[in-house]
Amino acid sequence: MSQNGRYKAALLFGAPGVGKGTQGKILGLVPGFFHLSSGDVFRSIDIESDEGQVIYKYISKGELVPDDLTVKIWRKALEAYIFLSRFKPREDLLILDGIPRNVHQAEMISEVIDVRAVVHLTCLDLDQMVDRIKRRAIRESRVDDANESIIRHRFNVYEQDTAPVLNCYPDEMINSIDAMGSPAMVLTKVLEVVGPVQEEIFRANAAAKQ
Repeated sequence: MSQNGRYKAALLFGAPGVGKGTQGKILGLVPGFFHLSSGDVFRSIDIESDEGQVIYKYISKGELVPDDLTVKIWRKALEAYIFLSRFKPREDLLILDGIPRNVHQAEMISEVIDVRAVVHLTCLDLDQMVDRIKRRAIRESRVDDANESIIRHRFNVYEQDTAPVLNCYPDEMINSIDAMGSPAMVLTKVLEVVGPVQEEIFRANAAAKQ
C-alpha cells in the first residue's frame, strides 16, 4: 500500500484477445501478486440478479458496462478479497486486468489505486486475435466471445474508448510487449516490468519490520 493509502497496482492493458487474462492468471499464482480481472468479476455475478441483467445486456453486445456500475462492482469485489485476506494490500502488488476501460474509469479508480506500471500487450494481427477469442469462447463457454461480429465490434470500442487510457499515464510508465510470442516468453517480459515494483514493496515491508 502506498503512503497515501492507495493500493499499489500494475495494469495489464491491451486489446481483446491479446492475453491479459492468461498473463494475469499466471502472475496470480506467484506470491506477492494478486490478479483481479473485472471480466471474471462480471461473469461471476448471478445473471438473474438486477446487476447481472444489466451487465449481460452490455457485454452480450460487445459494449462497455456503464462506468458507475463497473467501478461499484469492482470495488465491492476488491473489498471482499481484502476482507477474506486473499489480497493483502501491504504485501501484494495488485495486477489489474480489464479496468480501466476508458478515461473516466481511470479517473474514478485513481482514488484507490496507485498505478506503478502499465504492461501494454500488443498485437497488430486483428484476425489472429479474433481467432484466439473464438477458441476461448469454445474452451470457456463465454457467451461474450461467441459471435464474430460482436468480437469485431469490441475492437472498435477498444480503439475508441479504451486505447486513450494510455494517455492517462506517463510514457516512462508504459511498457509495450509483443503478445504473440509463447506464453512463457511473454511472461518473462511481463516479469521484467512488474518484478521491480513487487521488489519495492518487499523491501519496504522488510525495512518496516527492522
